[in-house]
Formats: sequence, C-alpha cells, structure tokens
Amino acid sequence: MKTIMSKAAQDITSKRHNLWSRRVRDEEDDEVPPLPSFKPSQPNQEDKKETEEKSAAMPELPAAAATPSPRKKLPTVAVARLRSVLTAFGRNRSNMSLGLGLRVVGTLFGYRRGHVHFAFQRDANTYPAFLIELATPISGLVKEMASGLVRIALECDKEVEKKQVRLLEEPLWRTYCNGKKCGFATKKECGAKELKILKAVEPISMGAGVLPGQNGEDQAGAGEGELMYMRAKFERVVGSRDSEAFYMMNPDSNGAPELSIYLLRV
Repeated sequence: MKTIMSKAAQDITSKRHNLWSRRVRDEEDDEVPPLPSFKPSQPNQEDKKETEEKSAAMPELPAAAATPSPRKKLPTVAVARLRSVLTAFGRNRSNMSLGLGLRVVGTLFGYRRGHVHFAFQRDANTYPAFLIELATPISGLVKEMASGLVRIALECDKEVEKKQVRLLEEPLWRTYCNGKKCGFATKKECGAKELKILKAVEPISMGAGVLPGQNGEDQAGAGEGELMYMRAKFERVVGSRDSEAFYMMNPDSNGAPELSIYLLRV
C-alpha cells in the first residue's frame, strides 16, 4: 500500500515539475523577442523617379550670373553735372580762403571829422574779410583810448526765419563803447578808396599816425581833415557761431589789450 502511494506522489511531482518548467520557458520566450534583422534600404523605382523629376524642375543659373558684369560708363549728362559740382566746390574753397585765421591784421582809420572804420585782414596784403563803419567819430574814439582801455561791442539780431549767414557777413550792428550806446554800425564793401588807404599803411605792422591829404585828389575826404589810422595785430577768438572777439596784441600793455572788439548775435 505504501509503495503504491509513493509512486503516485512521485508521478504527480514530476508532472508539476514538467508543467512549471514549460511555463517558465514560455514566459521567457514571450519577454525576450528575437532581434529583427535589418538590411540596408535601397531606393525603389518610384523614389528614383521622384528625385529625377525634382532635379529637372529646378531652374539652372545662367552663365552670365557667375561672371561679374562689366562696369557701365557714366552718361555724358552725369559727367557734366559732376564737373559742375566740383567746380562750384572749388569756388567755395576759394571764397573760404578770404576768411580770417586766429591772428589777423586790424586797421582803424578815418578822417579827423569823419567816422571810424575797422578793417580786418588775414595778412597785410590781402583783401579785407571784414570792413565796418561806425557812427562814432574818430576823434571821440581817440579820446576814449587815451583815457584807458576801450571795449567795443557790436550786436545784431538773431532771426530764426532768415537764412543763417556768417557772423562777419551781418549788415547792421548796434554799437556800444565801454558800455555806452553809440548808434549803429554798417558793413561796407571795400572800394577803391578803402583799398588805397590800406595799401598806404601796408608796410606798417604796428603803430598809429596821420596820413596827409593827397593834393586834393580825394574828393570824398575833402573838408574832413587829415586821415588818422591805427594798425596792429589782433588775436581772434571764436566762441561760437554767434560770438567772436578780437583782442589787440600790444607788447607795451602788460598783457592787457588796449582795444577789444566783440561781435555778438543776440
């Protein structure tokens, strides 16, 4: 009896073992699938045909675009305009040469019973860049200078609507001498009479004196007495577009200029 039961138990155990091992093997097969084998893909006929159609549809660049285009010649009208602009620029530069530098030659002159004239030149033999006539008689200015330092202020109006001009080209000025109003001053063109006076004092670098009348030839100065003048070097200081100052350089004044002229646009 015992022998039969032991055999039956062994048979059951062996069947369970076989069933368990089969289940484990099936689960392992399910969890780890085999790696797929990859092969290099080859383009099929349809892909080849599509690629050829795209390449055929792309436009080809012309051969002329690869090479630089030759320079075009300017038309005759453009060349003529360019020459006219350059010519005008050259004329403007020649006009600029008539201006003033930082050191100028200043000449004060006038007939004894006439008005004061101021002329500023770049050099002693150049055309005056600034010539102005004051309403002040020259005899009164000589008295002011004999008493001490003289400060002359010339003021003009700043008009925004008017086209901006250079300060030295303003035509009308209010005049103040040592703080006292002395009428108006006007800008003048240098004529033959003024050029003759400046030519007469050209050899003088610094000093004051009297030029005698030239045998009555000067009808404009007849009845106004002898011509008085004062000539010196001036230092020009440009503060802005609306302000300039001229200081007379006198070695005998211990560093203080005897005469100063201020141009202001207010």
